[in-house]
Amino acid sequence: MIAIGLLASIFTGAVLAQTSAPKILRHVVLFKFKDNASAANIKSVEDAFLLLPSKIKTIKDFEYGINNSPEKLNEGLTHCFFVSFASEKDRDDYLIDPSHKAFVEVLKPFLDKVVVVDYWVKK
Repeated sequence: MIAIGLLASIFTGAVLAQTSAPKILRHVVLFKFKDNASAANIKSVEDAFLLLPSKIKTIKDFEYGINNSPEKLNEGLTHCFFVSFASEKDRDDYLIDPSHKAFVEVLKPFLDKVVVVDYWVKK
């Protein structure tokens, strides 16, 4: 009986730990650059995106990388940026922030295609 009680308290604790974890809203952005975009053009976009977390306080976390999948299923999308927020309001404020709008202006001349997916993290 003690073992069952112990298991129940461990399970309940695990469930509480999962439900009390902070909510995270992920904003996933995938870019395909124009064929005529040079390495320097693409680097300027990367550098501009990398500055956003220091300029926009609603960004809770940020990471990015360049596709290296051997599956060849990326449809030309090469760059993935992962921006995390605590709420939809924080994400919405980010989207209209002047720093984000300035970044979009840096991006526009070189962008061929963009895909954006936002989701609440579930574990």
